[in-house]
Amino acid sequence: MSEPLFRGVLPALVTPFRDGAVDEDAFVALVERQIAGGVHGLIPVGTTGEASTLSHEEHRRVMELCVATARGRVPVIPGAGSNSTDEAIELVRYAKAIGCDAALVVTPYYNRPSQEGLYAHYKAINDAVQLPVLVYNVPARTSVDISNATLARLAKLPNIVGIKDATGDLPRASLQRLECGEDWVMLSGNDDSALGYMAHGGHGCISVTCNVAPEQVSAFYEDAMAGRWADALYGQDRLIRLHKSLFADASPSPTKFALAHLGLCREDGRLPLVPCSEAARAEVLAGLREAGVI
Repeated sequence: MSEPLFRGVLPALVTPFRDGAVDEDAFVALVERQIAGGVHGLIPVGTTGEASTLSHEEHRRVMELCVATARGRVPVIPGAGSNSTDEAIELVRYAKAIGCDAALVVTPYYNRPSQEGLYAHYKAINDAVQLPVLVYNVPARTSVDISNATLARLAKLPNIVGIKDATGDLPRASLQRLECGEDWVMLSGNDDSALGYMAHGGHGCISVTCNVAPEQVSAFYEDAMAGRWADALYGQDRLIRLHKSLFADASPSPTKFALAHLGLCREDGRLPLVPCSEAARAEVLAGLREAGVI
């Protein structure tokens, strides 16, 4: 069996802000910390990166910064989705132009397209840009769920190479692996269930927790990829409270609180997100301690 195109842990990077603008120095430092911590790739300007409140210029700038900082040491796969197919194509083209290794393209939100509409959306991107694309399926945010049958059709296209699966549906992963073939890249979008996802044949995770604990999370995935399941279970047990705490309030507010507590960036977000609650902060601190981060 061939090695998957992408594997391991790829942090869904936060976008730090200072005085209302992107804090470029903090972002570069966060990327360097992730690479030093052993991650297997980088995902800028996704959900955790607050792409929905970035301007188009900011979105492109953060993509550029990530590529320039990574310098080819690990793959860079930016969020490049939209509920407008033409806009998604523009973003994927830009990702290719600046040297990204692939693009993460969310299912179109708000429009609620049919399965045929979803297929047409990704086929249009496939036909327009010669760059690997990961489908991002997150029904809780988009109100649309792409089926395994549609993914099996997309898997036959040369540039649609895999998925970020944030459904939390583990049996679906096993069926998807059988339907889409051994070259289909399968990355979990949920830290808390990624151990099970890996056991079902997944290749890794696009992780929120890795922002906060890159060394601990990277070690967990090294164990899981090597089939050291007892060690991976130990890592899961150390990290599970942190995984849960980072969603104790609207993401990425708890993650930004954790990073601010560690002195790595400001807690600032953008409306409509606000700083996380005191109860969430207490949960985050407990999770940080249990994971050995503080």
